[in-house]
Amino acid sequence: MKEYVDPYPAACEDHDSKMSFDEFVAYYRKRFKYSGSLPTAILFVLTDALALLCSFGIGFFIVNAYNLEIINFKSFVTYWPYLPAFVFGFYLAHLYPGLNLAPAEEFRRFCMASFMGHLGIMIALFIVHRQITPYTVAFCFSFIVSVPAITLFRNKARNVFKAANWWGIPTVIFGAGKTGRMLVDRLLKHQWIGYKPAIILDDDPAHEGFYRDIPVMKGTDLGPKIAEICGAWNAVVAMPGVDSVRLSKIIVDNVRCFRYYAIIPDMFGLTSMWMSVRDFDGILSLQTTQRLLLPFNRFLKRIFDIVLSVLGLVVLSPLFGVVALAVKLDSPGPVFYGHTRLGRNGVPFKAWKFRSMVRNSGEILAALLARDPVAKAEWEREFKLRNDPRVTRIGEFLRRSSLDEFPQLLNVLRGEMSLVGPRPIIAKEIEKYGSYYNLVASVRPGLSGLWQVSGRSEADYEERVAYDTYYIQSWSVWLDLYIMFRTVGVVIGGKGAY
Repeated sequence: MKEYVDPYPAACEDHDSKMSFDEFVAYYRKRFKYSGSLPTAILFVLTDALALLCSFGIGFFIVNAYNLEIINFKSFVTYWPYLPAFVFGFYLAHLYPGLNLAPAEEFRRFCMASFMGHLGIMIALFIVHRQITPYTVAFCFSFIVSVPAITLFRNKARNVFKAANWWGIPTVIFGAGKTGRMLVDRLLKHQWIGYKPAIILDDDPAHEGFYRDIPVMKGTDLGPKIAEICGAWNAVVAMPGVDSVRLSKIIVDNVRCFRYYAIIPDMFGLTSMWMSVRDFDGILSLQTTQRLLLPFNRFLKRIFDIVLSVLGLVVLSPLFGVVALAVKLDSPGPVFYGHTRLGRNGVPFKAWKFRSMVRNSGEILAALLARDPVAKAEWEREFKLRNDPRVTRIGEFLRRSSLDEFPQLLNVLRGEMSLVGPRPIIAKEIEKYGSYYNLVASVRPGLSGLWQVSGRSEADYEERVAYDTYYIQSWSVWLDLYIMFRTVGVVIGGKGAY
């Protein structure tokens, strides 16, 4: 993993030194001169409009391909006046600047807003023509394409411009302890999130100096001055260890001056994105619903699995035949390999794959681990080897493309797995999950999942467990749809697979 390189180094290079408030103001105004929500929002407005215009074109192209005389493919560009209405709808859905939304929630809002926009066009066409025309059909296809297109364009824009000096919103971090530093690490590692740490404030003088080139200054009471003088309007309170009375005072005196602020609670085991605030006569509480424990949601997810796995098996059967032949010709042995995994409630089952290893893989692994301590340590840590000598030539391609896992559609159809869910693990991995295993084992493991589309084999165990627990606690149909959409891109790119 590449180390983060700050493109805008702090005013003081010596990390043992301290920065005065006047020095910080000068540093802030220079480094964040062009940053803010407006440039980021403008970028997303342009990418969303371009994605919509492309979806119009694809819809018209599909209808044109069916009948060249029924519709003029090039005429889709004449519908560009509708784009401002779509952008206004996205604005009403709070998609600008769109930096603080969970991906599945952003996906859901785009679906709803795009549907309303396309429905408006189709109603206008019906009013004009008094009938359903081929143009109406074209916009039906456009709607289907629009949400993946917008998501793809936005993700590309985030990755391309994440290092630009105008990208993102300067953010004041309250708390230089473990949680505050972890937050800074995440924001610097994943710059596409769009929250740029500007300064860390803490009342402990031991933390003064710099952390990863971010100034750390003593005094949470500097918050109001920073908000007023620097014009900063976004803050995050990352002080879960502070007692409630002290934390309340910090928020009232020093944080409420910021236009927007978020509080990281002392509840790291609860990661549901569906939490809502409830008031019990002045007593604050957070309420959530374990959605995957509701019978109707389980039924809906199962129907979703059956329909799509049957469709997948039918559509992909010719490809399966080609892959099976390639596996057979590449090395001796069976076409399929069944590996024992733990399913729902810890019940073991055979997860089927196209064979990607030689027949005597067990003996080769034992010999390798006996003579190579580095490989042994990697195996004990990850239960995987980046350079695995057991993998065949065709097996390497199958793993990179994830085609080796497609036979698990049969496991999905049999009810042993789901299309989307936690990573299927082996018995030896239970200890890695610790107290979270019972939660993970309460649902079917998935053919794909949040960890696969967020790093795959590049993610360490702590991240994998976090992804799995987050998925279960935050499940929705939209999250499943988002993960399946992302899975296609990850499979095509082959990122993180081995």
